[in-house]
Amino acid sequence: MSRLSRVFFDLPKNYKVFIPFITAGDSGLDNTFELMQVLVKNGADVIELGVPFSDPMADGPVISRSYERTVKDGVNLSDVFTLVKKFRQTNDTTAIVLMGYLNPIEVFGYQSFANAASESGVDGVLVVDMPPEEAYGLKKILDSVGINFIFLVAPTTMDERLVFLATIASGFIYFVSLKGVTGAEYLDINLVKTHILRIRQAIDLPIGVGFGIKDAISAKMVSEYADAVIVGSSLVILVERYANDRIKMLESVGCLANEISTIIK
Repeated sequence: MSRLSRVFFDLPKNYKVFIPFITAGDSGLDNTFELMQVLVKNGADVIELGVPFSDPMADGPVISRSYERTVKDGVNLSDVFTLVKKFRQTNDTTAIVLMGYLNPIEVFGYQSFANAASESGVDGVLVVDMPPEEAYGLKKILDSVGINFIFLVAPTTMDERLVFLATIASGFIYFVSLKGVTGAEYLDINLVKTHILRIRQAIDLPIGVGFGIKDAISAKMVSEYADAVIVGSSLVILVERYANDRIKMLESVGCLANEISTIIK
């Protein structure tokens, strides 16, 4: 059983997986390493690391700015692997998922990417701009090194596409609870419930819900129906706000993570 699968398997009944997102290298790679440790101490079961990219078209302004900062600082995919490897020296239980865009992976090379990801301790990969129909080549390579291939499902995803995704996705399904980009404002919990029930009819994988979850209250609402709660923009904005105050950054991120993880477990 993969590390990511075990995260879901080992949780007590009615507990939900907490998946915080931060951008790798935002405010510095050393700070990201400390943030990862703080997130684990405050309830993170899986950490989703954003891979810096110059054209993050699926992301809203908060996460897009974080990518701009990291690209400007020269953070690249190799740096991300080094960061994960460093994290693995003291933590072999928290799952790590890389979330990013196809271009850096293509530049790196599929096989080289998969090998480096596996060697560093990455557990899952989500490529936001890769159509599932074009993903078989990368999937085969990721399967060969034991890395889960995670896919997005949107409210507009048709039932036929869900049936297809069931043949290629692994780890968990990332349900985008809102139309639009990350950081959107309005969360309709009734629609979230409806779509989760629809996804479960087609795909036998845990379902994580992201986009629109900003605090403990919205996390609690989503956790009533989802297997995992994914929080990104609210954490990234704290990194941005306190970029010049490392102590305050770590404290504020830890506080929000603790509030969310406590209420869903």
